[in-house]
Amino acid sequence: MTSLDGKRMLITGAGRGMGREIAVEAARQGAEFVAVADIDAAAAEEAAAAVEAAGAKARPIETDLSDSAQVRRMVELAVAGAGGLDTLVNNAGVLDHTIQEGATYETLTEEAWDKVYAVNVKAVWLAAKYAAPHLKASDRGPSVVNASSVAGLTGYGLPAYTSSKGAVIQLTRSLAVSLAPEVRCNAYCPGSIETPMSQAHLAAAEDREATLRSMTGAHLIPRFGTTGEIAKAVCFLASDAASFITGVALPVDGGTMAWRGLR
Repeated sequence: MTSLDGKRMLITGAGRGMGREIAVEAARQGAEFVAVADIDAAAAEEAAAAVEAAGAKARPIETDLSDSAQVRRMVELAVAGAGGLDTLVNNAGVLDHTIQEGATYETLTEEAWDKVYAVNVKAVWLAAKYAAPHLKASDRGPSVVNASSVAGLTGYGLPAYTSSKGAVIQLTRSLAVSLAPEVRCNAYCPGSIETPMSQAHLAAAEDREATLRSMTGAHLIPRFGTTGEIAKAVCFLASDAASFITGVALPVDGGTMAWRGLR
């Protein structure tokens, strides 16, 4: 198992799903402090309690990542709570139809597009911008780990989400160059993972079985991934075991990108 011994971490979108599991796994692996940021204050409180039960200090931070001032405040509160910052995990993300129910390429509004980009891309840049001085001051193997998606590596529907996740990969590479050599920066690209967001997408589908096949049918390992599998990959990228890895977009996708259904 990789180790996050003594690391002080800030994780966005940590109230539920992958973010919550990343926070709890980090505590299990020895993190000293985990700031749990989420737009849902109650979910952040519950996740912080789970982190503390797993052995780390925690601080819930209610944050709307589409609000630039709140992103800055989030970083400041995390640093104040821990006395520094070693790891930033930009995990939060939204889908097109999370913002606009039933949105298609033709019906997606400009406002919904902008909201997706505000959370999925702009907030990643801002959080890294405000965290950078603190990360550079760290002597505990500082890094940034960003959530992209297999949608950022290949073509999918959901134009705002897909293009935003491609942007995250390029932003990650840019950050890796800009923050080197002090701070590593990597991304993780989940396939279809069993989370509240993916299950809501499935529930909203007109043809549930066809949507299920589209979500898991490209996996060489024919099932949904689990939040625990994502959490372990993220904690590896954040750990000193990955000390010579930067600028990478790591697929955690059950083999999707190995073949894309062309076997």
